[in-house]
Amino acid sequence: MKIKTSLTLSEELISAIDQKSAKHKSRSDFVENALWTYLNHLIRQEKNKIDLALINEKSDFLNKEALDVLDYQEST
Repeated sequence: MKIKTSLTLSEELISAIDQKSAKHKSRSDFVENALWTYLNHLIRQEKNKIDLALINEKSDFLNKEALDVLDYQEST
């Protein structure tokens, strides 16, 4: 469902949107797609931050496992 809203944007931004939105149905469609792209980027950054924290938390264990694998490969 679409909800009509009002935004206040600079003239420069509106001009840039108008120049780049020719392939879209409308200015609104362009802005909605841009916002979804940015929101998905933010969500991906949050997930990556969580993943990095988990990796760092388990880094000692993971490094030990990697060394064990390398030792095993050398011995075979």
